[in-house]
Amino acid sequence: MVDCQSTLHYRGQESTMTARVADKTAVVIGGASGIGWASAELLAKEGATVVIADIDADKAGDRAHELGGRTRSRRVDVSDEESVRALFEDTANEVGSVDITLNCAGVNLPGLITDLDAGSWQRTIDLCLTGAFFVIKHSARTMATGAAITSIASLNARQPAAGFAGYCAAKAGLTMLTQVAALELGARGIRVNAISPGLVETPLVQGLTSHPAIQTEFTDNTPLGRNGLPADIAEAVLYLSSDSASWVTGEILDINGGAHLRRYPDLMRHLADASDQSSH
Repeated sequence: MVDCQSTLHYRGQESTMTARVADKTAVVIGGASGIGWASAELLAKEGATVVIADIDADKAGDRAHELGGRTRSRRVDVSDEESVRALFEDTANEVGSVDITLNCAGVNLPGLITDLDAGSWQRTIDLCLTGAFFVIKHSARTMATGAAITSIASLNARQPAAGFAGYCAAKAGLTMLTQVAALELGARGIRVNAISPGLVETPLVQGLTSHPAIQTEFTDNTPLGRNGLPADIAEAVLYLSSDSASWVTGEILDINGGAHLRRYPDLMRHLADASDQSSH
């Protein structure tokens, strides 16, 4: 493989570097925060023209301004097929075919099965699974040979967690959707993969990590003994999006510090204990 050296504009500064995704267009859904933002930042640094798409249009715009250069922003609601279709069609019309898609959108609305309301169940499925279907469907329509689609799955795709019925089911479905899409799109030279993170320090999990007992159990159940960082996942995204992974498709990549080798913490028990203590 021959590395490509390009002159890039990143955060308003010009630099010459070896760029692993130079001259590629990347759409990062959920790109305004957490894993999506870390990935958008790294893809831009490595030469891609990045479209930061997020349900929070203002924050996406701020992030695009922060990166500068060719970065742009767009509002998208992955539970709305028309919104997803318009995102990819408009991007293709503006900059040509989409080379890289990363989908980080999702939600977890916990509750024991006997207590979980249908609306919370459906919202989780809509964002984590049906939305992923819309993203793969419409991004693939704008892609050419050599393109790559990556979804963020979860350790909970394989490890059950009490209170996470909707999330576990949706993420397990996402991993199989990824593999079916890899089968169908391989003939066109489009690669489809997913990443299964463990506990990554993002704003969405602050409510968990603020409980010392939960944090301790996550640490104890992870062989490498720490939480993940968004940058850990972004590096895997870069690899799967680049030509370095040109023979990788249908892969569910565990990036979780080895947590998949052990059991998942009993979060509902810890949260119930914390609630009991606060009521005394």
